[in-house]
Parts: sequence; C-alpha cells; structure tokens
Amino acid sequence: MQKDDDARRSALLSAMTTEHFVLQTAISVTNAELASRASVYVFALSSALVAMGFAMDAPQAFMPFVGTVLPAVFLLGVFTIQRMVDIAAENQQAHIGIARIRAYYRTLHPDAEVYFSAKRGRWPDGDREPSLWAGAIIGYLTTGASMIAFINAIVAGAGVTLLTHYTLGAGIVVALLAGAIGAAMPLVLFYLYQRYRINELVDEWEADSEGA
Repeated sequence: MQKDDDARRSALLSAMTTEHFVLQTAISVTNAELASRASVYVFALSSALVAMGFAMDAPQAFMPFVGTVLPAVFLLGVFTIQRMVDIAAENQQAHIGIARIRAYYRTLHPDAEVYFSAKRGRWPDGDREPSLWAGAIIGYLTTGASMIAFINAIVAGAGVTLLTHYTLGAGIVVALLAGAIGAAMPLVLFYLYQRYRINELVDEWEADSEGA
C-alpha cells in the first residue's frame, strides 16, 4: 500500500513538473505573440501614414483616401487590442497555474518553504505585483495593449477631427474638441474592458486561495 502511494505521489510530481514546463512555454509563446500583434498594427499604421503623405499631393483625392484608410486602421487596432488583452489574460492564467504548482512544491519537504516561498514568488503567488507598485491605474495604463490603444485612440481622434472640419464644415476649434472626445471614448472603454478581464482572473485566484 505504501509503495502504491509513493508511486502515485511520484507520478503526480512528475506530471506537475511537466505541467510547470508547459506553462512556462505558454508564457513565452504568449509574450512573443503579444509583440508580434503590436508590430503588425504599428507597421500597418506607419504604411498608412506614408501613403497619406503621398496622397496630399492630390487634394481632391486626399479626403476620400483618408476616409477609407483611417477607419480600416482603427478597426485593425480594435481587433489587435482585443486580442492583446486576451493574450495577457492567457498569460496570467499560466502564471496562476504555476502558482498553484509552487504551492504544492512547498508541501514536499520542510525546507521547500524556503526555496518556493510565496512571498518571493511571481504573481499571483507573491504578496505584491511589481508592475503595480505605482498603483493599479498606472499599471493598467502602461500595459502593451494600453500603448496600442493609446495610438489607436489618436487615429480615431484624427479621423473625427478631419471628418468634422472638412466634411461637416465645423470650425477648427469645434473639430479639435470633437476629435478629443473621439479619442477619449475608445480609450476609456478599453481601460474598463481590460480591467474587467484582468479582475476576473484576480478574483478567481483569490477565491481559490480562500477555498484552499
């Protein structure tokens, strides 16, 4: 009976070690995809801006060109941001899985508490997340997805400004005000969406920790 228990315990430890490795690999893959998605969007935006520069030589074609390109770039940005938040959530799920495994490692031996200390572990095992040292608001505003969201908000603001000024005939002050509102709205919506997705995972971890 003791041998069967030892065999099961050894098999469990082997499986958890493998899962730990898989989760670490998943974190690396999600980080690479995050950077790739951001690069694709920035490259598309840069190409669009260069094309708009050439289009300025033909005033009669500039506004139709801008009216076609900017909405497409903005839509690409929305899809990119949404996917980047999903990737960040997947990344955090992997960190939660590793934290659960580390919690089990701490039970293997009295000395394991030193080597797998929760206090010195990464999020969410640690007591404090380093990226949130300046507060949750700064932490959420400085993520990779937030950087792309900020750029995309500028694209939206520029599009609204041009539409209001050249198409609707509004004054430059009114057009700039409309552009500022057009930029602020998607940025606020993104912030709320990102915080909601991340808080879901945090709440899940805290509920599991309390139930353990």
